[in-house]
Amino acid sequence: MTALRFLPSGALFRRTPMHPDTTSFLRNSGRAVGGALVFSLPMLMTQEMWWLGYAMDPVRLALFIALAVPMLTALAHYIGFETTTCWRDAAFDALFAIGVGILLSATVLVAVGMIKPGQSWQASIGQVAIQVVPASIGATLARGQFGMSPIEDSRAKSAPYLGEIFLMAVGAVFLGFNLAPTDEMVMMAARMTPWHAIALVLLSLAVMHGFVFAVGFKGGTELSPEEPAWAAFARFTLPGYVTALLISFYVLWTFGRTDGASPGHVCMAMVVLGFPSSLGAAAARLII
Repeated sequence: MTALRFLPSGALFRRTPMHPDTTSFLRNSGRAVGGALVFSLPMLMTQEMWWLGYAMDPVRLALFIALAVPMLTALAHYIGFETTTCWRDAAFDALFAIGVGILLSATVLVAVGMIKPGQSWQASIGQVAIQVVPASIGATLARGQFGMSPIEDSRAKSAPYLGEIFLMAVGAVFLGFNLAPTDEMVMMAARMTPWHAIALVLLSLAVMHGFVFAVGFKGGTELSPEEPAWAAFARFTLPGYVTALLISFYVLWTFGRTDGASPGHVCMAMVVLGFPSSLGAAAARLII
């Protein structure tokens, strides 16, 4: 990439090489914006998310965003839009991703007429804030989605066991956040019987396990001939599903879907949301 440099001697411009660090930053920033747009656009165009910006408990929303900062920091450490060498760099990348998420969310909401002149600043902040987490996840994952070098790719896949469980949790957060605000989650939970719940749990476990270990998707974990199939299920699939259920409960609570509900109904809603959340967890392991 080159830059135009103005010469004092006249209206002439000289093309000079742009500093490699500047080129890399601009490229990575462009990827971050693209990733944020791809990951957040479905929610930016969803009516439930617009109204939640007005009605959602601001304390729960603030807590969710606060918890997203360490999550994004750890995610940036494993697969950020730049190669990080320490946790301080990863924290900077996480804050940069949040900034990209805020700017992109505000721009899109203004463009589609959901943030208008004269609107209260509380409503505007709420509408943008509720979109920040998915947009920031997309910005952070942009490098993995839009291209990494083989060296960077090997670094991203060298996460320890707890790191892999964490990455599964990020995938669960993303898909769970997409669907938890919708009324369909509550409606399905209300119609399900315990037998439906058992069947959905078994289906979630089977699909999640097959996604990663059996189907052979790129990025899936290969089983060694000496390792029994149940060991992989016990080490990855079952903890990943439990993680997806816990994430589902927290996201449902964040959006107020558990308020006033009986324990049985909350469990049903967790199982319903746990199905897409578990798929998100499995897909996250494939991406990373």
